[in-house]
Amino acid sequence: MASSKEDRRAQILGVARKEFARRGYHSTTIEDIVAAAGIARGTFYLYFADKRGVFEELVDRFSARLGMAILRVDPGDPVRSVADQVKENTRRVLSACLEDQMMSKIFMADTLGVDEAFDRKLLGFYDEVTKLFVESLTEGQALGLVRPGDPRLFAMFTMGGIREVLFQIVKRDGEYDLERLVDGLFAVFSSGFIIAEAASKRG
Repeated sequence: MASSKEDRRAQILGVARKEFARRGYHSTTIEDIVAAAGIARGTFYLYFADKRGVFEELVDRFSARLGMAILRVDPGDPVRSVADQVKENTRRVLSACLEDQMMSKIFMADTLGVDEAFDRKLLGFYDEVTKLFVESLTEGQALGLVRPGDPRLFAMFTMGGIREVLFQIVKRDGEYDLERLVDGLFAVFSSGFIIAEAASKRG
C-alpha cells in the first residue's frame, strides 16, 4: 500500500514537472495537472495542498541535487589541481542541469515571483551557493591562485556565466558537447579571475 502511495505521488510530481516546463508555473492549473495525470482533483489533494506545494517540492528536490553537485575546492589536494577541481565542479553542475532540462527550464524561468516566502527560500539557496564560491575564491586569493578583487563579484560572475549557458541550451533547445562547455567556461574564468598557471599546479 505504501508503495502505491509513493508511486502516485511520484506520478503527480512527474506530470506536474512536465506541465510547469511546458506552460510555466503561473499558467499551469491544477486542472492541467490532474487531466494530464488522469486522476481526480480530489486525488491530487490527498498528496498536495495546492499547486504551490507540488511546485515547491519539485524545486526543493532540484535545489538539493544542485547543492550536492558542488564540491569544495581543496587547493592542497596532492592529486588534483585547482583547475581540475574547478572544471569538475563546472561539469557536475552542468551535468545535473542538462540531465533534467525540464527542471532547469522551470528553475531559471518561473521560480521567482511565486510568493514572498518562496522567493526568500530560493534566494537563500542562491546565497548558499554563492557562499561556497566566495569561500573557495577567497582561499584561492590567499594562495595566489585567484587574482585580487571582490570574491563575491567573481562568484556572481561564475554563476551568471553558467546560468546564461544553460539558458541558451535549455530555453532554445540547443545542442551541446559537455566537455566543450566545461573547457570554454574555464577559459573564460581563466581570462577573468583564475590564474591558470598557478591553478594548474597540484598541491
